[in-house]
Amino acid sequence: MTFLRDPRFATLALLCVGVAACGGGSTIGGSGSSSTSTGTTTPSGSNVASVAVTSGPSNDSVNTLFTSVTVCVPGTSSCQTIDNIQIDTGSYGLRLLSGALTLTLPVSKTATGSALVECTEFVDGYSWGPLAQVDLTIAGETASSVAVQLIGDARYPVVPSDCSSAAPMSEDTVATFGANGILGIGPFAQDCGDFCAESIPEPAIYYACSTSSECTTTTVATASQVQNPVILFAKDNNGTIISLPSVATQGASGVTGSLIFGIDTESNNQSGTQTVVPIATTGADAGFLGTTFMGQSLSMSFIDSGSNALYFNDSNVTACTNANFKSFYCPGTTESLSATFELSGGMTASENFSVTDAETLSASFTAFPGLAGTNPQSMSFDWGLPFFYGRRVATAIQGYSTSAGTGPYIAF
Repeated sequence: MTFLRDPRFATLALLCVGVAACGGGSTIGGSGSSSTSTGTTTPSGSNVASVAVTSGPSNDSVNTLFTSVTVCVPGTSSCQTIDNIQIDTGSYGLRLLSGALTLTLPVSKTATGSALVECTEFVDGYSWGPLAQVDLTIAGETASSVAVQLIGDARYPVVPSDCSSAAPMSEDTVATFGANGILGIGPFAQDCGDFCAESIPEPAIYYACSTSSECTTTTVATASQVQNPVILFAKDNNGTIISLPSVATQGASGVTGSLIFGIDTESNNQSGTQTVVPIATTGADAGFLGTTFMGQSLSMSFIDSGSNALYFNDSNVTACTNANFKSFYCPGTTESLSATFELSGGMTASENFSVTDAETLSASFTAFPGLAGTNPQSMSFDWGLPFFYGRRVATAIQGYSTSAGTGPYIAF
């Protein structure tokens, strides 16, 4: 089986309504003090990490979910806890901004002694930096010698042209990235898998750098790629569950929830009755799920906590005219819409959602359930973070079993 788990589909567009007014402060990542969210009870357990929807370290994020991680130089007690790490079910692996690191981590090497460096492409930009090994702790879960990417590391400042030309802008600083790092916990084990082990994709993802500026594209064995850290935990390693409260139509601040590791491994992560949406593992649609919207089958759709809105194409919904809200929707009144998830065995499940005027969102809030915009991928519906409000959304990793079936799937 050969397919690419494509990190470029994470973190679709950024929007802050009134940048100077966004946010406040918290230990996880800048949230205001008021809240108009309701719903979920925070579960207890060593497999539960606290999460929050906040304005982040750059104080300008909306619908962005953050947590904290602790990383250590492997085999030592030299450690650092880093907050404002974005949680992303649409990408794979831990990526840290060098500007947020106080540790010096040794760079991973190829068999010939060159540094292993990665070009990570998102829809709105690219990030460049070497791989390194860390010992990782999130909540009570630990993993040793985890391959991570160090974005914007000054040791490798020269970005190859085929990397820089593949996406609109560089996102190698905390300010441009909007987070101190990103925790990719999608439904696959590595960020590229067999695709990068057997061939070099176009544009390339991995490079071998013999010097700080001399880099050539390279294949990389799956074991040496950036790993989904969940699979490296001793237990609770078959997937994750994100649990967030409901948010009022007008938005909210101070929204908190839980990231639960494992599915059907503890009393706090049981599957129960849920809708299970399978993810394709072969063919042109590998890595994606099916959504039908306005009579069109969108086979390259995905459910992604790293996207800050619902992204789809509907010419009947009024687009924003203000340049600050480019590509977002601004209907005169709230639009009530519906789409359908394609399930196993030819079954379907209907999903209702609302779209509100992006230009009227309050600058004092960071969570907006009605935020939506256009999608540059014509065959795609991006179910971003608004989909997660008021739900427990499970992401099962490929090849790992749960009582609801074997991953990869998304369940809610």
